Amino acid sequence: MDSIMMILGWTGIFGPMALGAIGSIIGCSIAGHAAIGALSDVDGGYGRFMGLAAMASSQTIYGIVVMFTLNREVTPENAPALFAIGMLTAVALLLSAMRQGQCCAAAINVAKNKPEVFGISVAPAAIVEGFAVFAFIFALVISAGI
Repeated sequence: MDSIMMILGWTGIFGPMALGAIGSIIGCSIAGHAAIGALSDVDGGYGRFMGLAAMASSQTIYGIVVMFTLNREVTPENAPALFAIGMLTAVALLLSAMRQGQCCAAAINVAKNKPEVFGISVAPAAIVEGFAVFAFIFALVISAGI
């Protein structure tokens, strides 16, 4: 039983970085496809599309910080807490990065045809980012109690 607890503890420590990175890969890919498609439809302003396509990469950074925050000796006593905090945060980061990529793709698609709405079109992606930040901050705060 102790070995299972140890595996769960280590999974909780590494999970936020791993699933945050997977979400960022998917989110950046979704937005990147839209950005590449937009390049053939516009005559300039390419950098803003590429920057927006990279927006979902922040969840990997949050996952790395949570991983370092949770990194400690794993014992049968603290393993459940490490697993719960780490994996719930990991799932939040994964899903937010994926959905943020979709929001960014939509913003790119609308801004290529109507450049004047670029700023406001980014708002949904920023809102999704906010939820990732909530998960990140709460993981840091609650991990202090382990």
